[in-house]
Amino acid sequence: MIDAPVLDGGFADPVLGAQGAFRAVMDALANPGQPQSLGRDLHHAAGLAPELAAIALTLCDHDTNLWLDPALAASDAIVAWLRFQTAATLISDPADADFALVSDAARLPAVDQFALGSAEYPDRSTTIALALPALSGGPPLTLRGPGINDSRIISPTGLPADFLGQWTANRALFPRGVDLLLVADHQVIGLPRTTRITMEA
Repeated sequence: MIDAPVLDGGFADPVLGAQGAFRAVMDALANPGQPQSLGRDLHHAAGLAPELAAIALTLCDHDTNLWLDPALAASDAIVAWLRFQTAATLISDPADADFALVSDAARLPAVDQFALGSAEYPDRSTTIALALPALSGGPPLTLRGPGINDSRIISPTGLPADFLGQWTANRALFPRGVDLLLVADHQVIGLPRTTRITMEA
């Protein structure tokens, strides 16, 4: 028997909600560093950040290999909700993931442990959605690259201490490499693998 919260979850308006969230994610990746609204009209499993839930509902389906961080994977309610709402295959090896949901930077494996694609199929890499405490208020980071006019400053809080080093190595793999979605406060910031990130002195 399926619990009512599993059946009742999802966007209040499935079509408009999914369209809006999809547009937000695409705009975030096309305009790195520019926050986009994911909307708020969403019912989700307890313990799963609404932003991660919105991304899962929008980007995952029965053809998706979805990796969850250990805390999310340990929650029967979250696993049941994601399986029912998205039909995605939940996997244990990040190297096989199409998408990954991470509830805290402390639970984020090194990004090179995820699928990095190949020279022939760079799209066969992982898109990681990482929930943070906030998308502002942290150390300023300067972004440059496609989709950015000159440069853009972001200041998310809660990134891993070695994030810049990991991201520099990830960008050097282009056209391979992961893409990253930072989420908090019902918003998403996209960091595609083409984006160069530095911390100005």
